Amino acid sequence: MSELSLERDEGLTANSDSATAHELELAKAIVEALNLDFHPEEINPNALLYGEGLGLDSIDMLEIALVVSRNYGLQLRSDDEDNMRIFSSLRNLNQYIQAHRTK
Repeated sequence: MSELSLERDEGLTANSDSATAHELELAKAIVEALNLDFHPEEINPNALLYGEGLGLDSIDMLEIALVVSRNYGLQLRSDDEDNMRIFSSLRNLNQYIQAHRTK
């Protein structure tokens, strides 16, 4: 098993931490946009998105920001000092979206 797949396995869950409906909707959009090789329901909502956990990189984060903009009418700025917290997990990203969305 490759190092990347080991990292991604750490971000997957066997339903031990259930995602909300909004988190699943966001996970589905992310999986589709990044063409990931697992199902949205498998993403642990508290797992790290960047690096460890799902193993996503900075290019993936830019793609996620585009998905968020398109789907939720929310502009995420690369110079926002809260980005580390916002993008730390699916759950944190979803909470930020729900608090600031325009769509």
